[in-house]
Amino acid sequence: MLVESARHIKENYANGTVMGKPNCKLYGQEKNLGTWAIAKLNMFLHNLDGDIKRGDTLVNPLHKSGEGLQTFDRVIANPPFSIKEWWEPLEVNKKTKIDKNGKETEIAPKYSTELKDKFGRFGLGIAPRTKADLAFVQHMIASTKDDGRIGVVVPHGVLFREGDEGKIRKGMLVGKDDFKGDLIEGVVGLPPALFFNTGIAAAVLIINKNKPTALKNKVIFVDASAEFGEGKAMNFLREADIKRITTEYNKAKQTLVDAGEQTEDKFSELLDSVAIDKYLRVVDIEEIKQNDFNLNISRYIDTSEEEEAIDLSLVLDRLKTIESEITECEVKLSHHLKYLGLEVTNND
Repeated sequence: MLVESARHIKENYANGTVMGKPNCKLYGQEKNLGTWAIAKLNMFLHNLDGDIKRGDTLVNPLHKSGEGLQTFDRVIANPPFSIKEWWEPLEVNKKTKIDKNGKETEIAPKYSTELKDKFGRFGLGIAPRTKADLAFVQHMIASTKDDGRIGVVVPHGVLFREGDEGKIRKGMLVGKDDFKGDLIEGVVGLPPALFFNTGIAAAVLIINKNKPTALKNKVIFVDASAEFGEGKAMNFLREADIKRITTEYNKAKQTLVDAGEQTEDKFSELLDSVAIDKYLRVVDIEEIKQNDFNLNISRYIDTSEEEEAIDLSLVLDRLKTIESEITECEVKLSHHLKYLGLEVTNND
């Protein structure tokens, strides 16, 4: 992911190269030893300027500035989906109790009241103990500059689950207390089975901490779940699929920016004009509020399959033909049976 980011900068920006190298510095943190080692090796093999640290990003973030977190222009991640018991300090020293059978059992910690983060990353709420997805997202938000952007792969449940996750999602959209809202710029639904060890479909959350005026209080939805290549073990996005996602997304975004201030009626027409049937739609926050801040893509883009139109006259003609063929077969069968000396009984 970091290598591809460097390649993108090198190939797509006028100042993207300095002395033959991508004009960027790459940072990362990974808990898994094998994945961390591969990332370090990739930095070396591609001659990239990278600082890849090993450790638990949630419990012990290692990219810091003074007593706070270091912040970045762009933050991207594909964190593990819905990991459980993700705050190690609360899991290693669980309290115990004696149950009614006299057996000592552990007491599950209450993250909502017991979790303390010295970096203040979870101002929108604490993610559930059973699902760390929005803990990772809030860490990324805290690690991004005020004009920065984020791209993060999440399971679809992040878009619609209620409870604590629903409250966090609402805060990302409209704010909470002193925490700025209107962070979500886009939601892109991906095809199923794109990743190892899971066949479930995922989505990309695009977060922008400094949306252009034309995109404020709006979210761009893209349903790209139907366009992909099939592999033996997993599916993949083809170049044409990626190009369509990025082209149509950026086109819709730029159209809104170029349009400038609009009356309510004109703006409604503008939103309709950028929509692509069953693929893309720009949705106003008021509609999202009406859906209780549920970001499930099917709420905003019609993903149903169109029923095939049935021509009744053709169906009747086909039925008549079939009936005629059945009658003809019955006559032939009767003749064959008589030839064999078998009695034909009519049970009608």
